[in-house]
Amino acid sequence: MTGTDAPRTHPADQHDLIRVRGARENNLKGIDADIVKRRLTMFTGLSGSGKSSLVFDTIAAESQRMINETYSAFVQGFMPTLDRPEVDQLDGLTTAIIVDQERLGANVRSTLGTATDANALLRVLFSRIAQPHIGGPQAYSFNTPSVSGSGAITVQRGAGSRAEKRTYTLVGGMCPRCEGMGSVSDLDLTELYDDSKSLNDNPFKIPGYSMDGWYGRIFKGSGYFDPDKPIRSYTKRELRDLLYREPTKIKVEGINVTYEGLIPKITKSMLSKDPESMQPHVRAFVERAVTFQTCPECGGTRLAEPARSSKIKGNSIGDVCAMQITDLADWVRSIDEPSVQPLLANLRHLLDSFVEIGLGYLSLDRPSGTLSGGEAQRTKMVRHLGSSLTDVTYVFDEPTVGLHPHDIQRANDLLLRLRDKGNTVLVVEHKPEVIAIADQIIDLGPGAGAGGGEIVFQGTFDELRTSGTLTGRHVDDRARLKPQVRQGSGALEIRGASTHNLKNVDVDIPLGVLTVVTGVAGSGKSSLIHGSFHGRDGVVEIDQSQIKGSRRSNPATYTGALDAIRKTFAKVNGVKPALFSANSEGACPACNGAGVVYTDLGFMATVASRCQECDGRRYQAAVLEYRVAGRNIAEVLEMPMAQALEYFAQGEAKTPAANKILQHLVDVGLGYLTLGQPLTTLSGGERQRLKLASRMGESGGVYVLDEPTSGLHLADVEQLLGLLDKLVDSGKSVIVIEHHQAVMAHADWIIDLGPGAGYDGGRVVFAGTPAQLVADAKTLTGQYLARYVA
Repeated sequence: MTGTDAPRTHPADQHDLIRVRGARENNLKGIDADIVKRRLTMFTGLSGSGKSSLVFDTIAAESQRMINETYSAFVQGFMPTLDRPEVDQLDGLTTAIIVDQERLGANVRSTLGTATDANALLRVLFSRIAQPHIGGPQAYSFNTPSVSGSGAITVQRGAGSRAEKRTYTLVGGMCPRCEGMGSVSDLDLTELYDDSKSLNDNPFKIPGYSMDGWYGRIFKGSGYFDPDKPIRSYTKRELRDLLYREPTKIKVEGINVTYEGLIPKITKSMLSKDPESMQPHVRAFVERAVTFQTCPECGGTRLAEPARSSKIKGNSIGDVCAMQITDLADWVRSIDEPSVQPLLANLRHLLDSFVEIGLGYLSLDRPSGTLSGGEAQRTKMVRHLGSSLTDVTYVFDEPTVGLHPHDIQRANDLLLRLRDKGNTVLVVEHKPEVIAIADQIIDLGPGAGAGGGEIVFQGTFDELRTSGTLTGRHVDDRARLKPQVRQGSGALEIRGASTHNLKNVDVDIPLGVLTVVTGVAGSGKSSLIHGSFHGRDGVVEIDQSQIKGSRRSNPATYTGALDAIRKTFAKVNGVKPALFSANSEGACPACNGAGVVYTDLGFMATVASRCQECDGRRYQAAVLEYRVAGRNIAEVLEMPMAQALEYFAQGEAKTPAANKILQHLVDVGLGYLTLGQPLTTLSGGERQRLKLASRMGESGGVYVLDEPTSGLHLADVEQLLGLLDKLVDSGKSVIVIEHHQAVMAHADWIIDLGPGAGYDGGRVVFAGTPAQLVADAKTLTGQYLARYVA
């Protein structure tokens, strides 16, 4: 090479960009983007502007789909089929690892330890060195029951054979009384049925157990009962058959079915599930009819007596799982046993990762369904700390959700460490403190829904500040303390609160004002508020649980507005309301009301195409002939909320019930969504606000909101604060569990818990006005709020 020759780039080093061309997923408008690899890229914009559609539904989805295609057709037959995203071209993709906010499995047997394999490591450790020795790892598992059996087997020996008696025994760790659940249930029979009624009088109070339904027909057709006889007149045998009869094959109406008593049937279908995963009306029934109490035999450890008696350094596996993870990490370090050193090293690394990411206040026996969205996401991050993988794409969905400003730096450090190992890190985020560390920012907008889906800015954080986009204008927002706060009109008293890590907390929450409960993650905020108010009359709780819904669900069906709309259409046109449901009589026969027709191509991606019969409108042609105020039902469902609000306010279409719901949807900032938009296409922030809107119409004097700013852009937070003011001014008391400093500054009263997390928290360290908290500045929250409003 001569001195004048420029060094040539190796062909393999030219692939330094992820190139997106013509992305049209959801509301994206055919956008093009070049994303630099091995850098940290933040995606910003209003909730619903298209961030997740670009990052998760396009880039990450196509990466996963292409990896799946590398497996054989046989293996692909066992894997979920992924549709190809709506995009013209995607180049430069690497393996994508998605760390989203989906809750960990809400199975009642799932704990933090089982979900992260920490329990698996502990079980092996105890099976090797615990005394007395009781068996292999399964002897310490609360999901494995002890079983035994004996019988004769035939053994071939030479030319002949002979029978030998063999005994089989498997020692499991499951507590036989509670079957590894840690709690036993007691059913209130008066909540199951009205004993003054007979089967013909529809006596059951259990959701889904109507006498007209299949369950009712099985009970009536079983032949065990006189259907006209009141339950209180049943003999002991009849009552036992009704409540406890074991599964029995019978024939009802010429069909072979299995009859089973009420209690075992309910136990299997309802009590074995985590309450958080149930539909609201089923959860309400379970809370009403069932009393759960700690298992008296195992003390809530879920373990059988042998597993509780086998110990290392004086602690059983139940004891160590109940320890705070910071203490458990110290306990593991204190074990000096050369024979299990590799195992101890793995366990130490896992537990240290929990502490490093800010979850050291949890314990391994914590049910995974009770973790918040932010805790679940950080739990998923744990497995990537210390990973040897490089040149992969990590995709994060608001990794700082649920984090106090004090904890955000830890999350930032993790993102930077992943990038510095040579990985591409893509993050959907709203918090300026996190956006500031990005190498590149892609801002989507300019609005949300149909008004978004375009890239309005790409560059550095300093360039964003002067860009003039909505995010750029709000990124340096700082709140002002209110010059005057509202005065309470009484107080809700909490006395001796001791749920989880709370230390007999006494506190008064003022009525008629906006109260913000804050503190570092794990300080006891949710334990204090949800533990004290859950199930109380007059309290409307809006938690972080996710909206469940298929692509057939939409804002109109979820909020109940469609019921009122269908009745209006039926009344005006003199037909049945069921005609105006795409899930019932009015559905297009070709697509069954889905609007699209799916073609299954085996192990390859299923092809979805617009239904030719109804042109994607989901209804029969005859149904679309019926109109109200010049519009048919399909045209109404295509209207944005704000337009529908005007449509249903007057004239022939006047529907007060629908109008009230639509007003709530517009108030929470969802006026741009259409009534019929599938719930599967909504962003996390949109779902959070949809749930808030659906609960605003409930009668209750106290509203409890758990981190309502999750998934919200800085501009959306202003609208949320206006909504909270509106609720308070209407006579409600609003209690918000929140970390966002703008919400704290807007409060009338602040309760700060801490000073730390886990057993270092659980105390009220401040109660007063935001101005007093800033002036005091002794707590972590006070210091960060003082900086924010300075």
